[in-house]
Amino acid sequence: MEYSEFFKGLDEAEAHKKIVELVGTYCDLYHNTDKNKEYHKGDRIPYAARVYDRREMMNLTDSALEFWLTMGRYTNEFEAGLAKYIGVPYADVTNSGSSSNLLAFMALTAHQLGDRAIKRGDEVITVSAGFPTTVTPMLNFGAVPVFVDVKLPEYNIDESRLEAALSDKTKAVMAAHTLGNPFNLKAVRDFCKKHGLWLIEDNCDALGSRYKLDGEWKMTGAVGDIGTSSFYPPHHMTMGEGGAVYTSDPMLQKLLLSVRDWGRDCVCKSGQDNRCGHRFDGQFGELPKGYDHKYVYSTFGYNLGITDMQSAVGCAQLEKLPDFVEKRKHNWNFLHKALEDVSDRILLPEAEADSDPSWFGFCMTLAEGLDRNKAVRYIEDHGIQTRLLFAGNLIKHPCFDGIRNDGVSYRVSGDLTNTDIITERTFWVGVYPGMTEDRLAYMAETIKAAVKEQ
Repeated sequence: MEYSEFFKGLDEAEAHKKIVELVGTYCDLYHNTDKNKEYHKGDRIPYAARVYDRREMMNLTDSALEFWLTMGRYTNEFEAGLAKYIGVPYADVTNSGSSSNLLAFMALTAHQLGDRAIKRGDEVITVSAGFPTTVTPMLNFGAVPVFVDVKLPEYNIDESRLEAALSDKTKAVMAAHTLGNPFNLKAVRDFCKKHGLWLIEDNCDALGSRYKLDGEWKMTGAVGDIGTSSFYPPHHMTMGEGGAVYTSDPMLQKLLLSVRDWGRDCVCKSGQDNRCGHRFDGQFGELPKGYDHKYVYSTFGYNLGITDMQSAVGCAQLEKLPDFVEKRKHNWNFLHKALEDVSDRILLPEAEADSDPSWFGFCMTLAEGLDRNKAVRYIEDHGIQTRLLFAGNLIKHPCFDGIRNDGVSYRVSGDLTNTDIITERTFWVGVYPGMTEDRLAYMAETIKAAVKEQ
């Protein structure tokens, strides 16, 4: 058939609509079939997978046909929706959760923050039992991560270690809510307030988690000065690649946008000029008066934005997020109950007090004397995908070979006993919302068999 026949009698808007509707039908026929919903013996059970329907593919096609390739109307819609969901006035998209952590940290190094700005040699309290890109921005900038131990079985920063880690160089605490489990936000927030420190919540694995603070439920990511998210496919919702930073502080939001968008001082959106009305009459730094404001740089920045096509997918995912969160909770509770009869062999995870986690995974630590490698291989051989708790003890990895024990690049406060236990004996499995109860039951039986074998 000639393409012209397909579009015969249609104007551009009608043709656009027809293509989008056909893509929705295509998705129904070929992307969401019943064969993906029932467990069959021998099926591989991943720790995470995308959960989507025709809405995501239709939004993606709608954006592609508009061909506004950089951030546009879908990005505006997504940022507003995410900010409302988190409960903050400002949310800005990025190209990944790792970039979000980079942005959050680098914004706090800006000279505009005066004495509170993080400078080279200043310290940031964090944990070693996490994902490396929480720590990488500190090391790359020349700040000093101060590693403290974590608690078991919550797998979060041990708030009782904070005071001992403090020094006259401490400027911030930056830590993740591990696998969706909020860390003790009250204790950490109060510590930061007491000592005038910044708090960055790495919320990449915890979107939708809540913490009861001063008698009121707050979304994780909304309590600290800056929160970060990731929308990589395994996470709570996805854009394929993507992330976000959010804050309630207008000054920090301006700095975050500047660092994200090349370091420029101008806040005009893509395709917009002279929003401030003073594009050619300002005085900045030592530049000539009237230097074009679109090319004035007030921070050292990057280009960490996304495409509007990704945001289009995000808009559809955001609508599903509350349901995703509830399914993750259900799946985690199912596994916890199913594994209680082997709690002598597996340390089962626990939610932090005063929290309502949106679980990213189900974490387990084997009892002393059990071999994790044997257990994980057994589980994997039976078709279930597993993951370790990210880096375990990050300072034991090859990336630290060049700085290990140099006495300058980082320091450890106290012992890392639980961190080392995690490195030796901890792993986790998925609870993503596409998981069915027959899959969960099979996972539980396999995990029990794996530990009983030993």
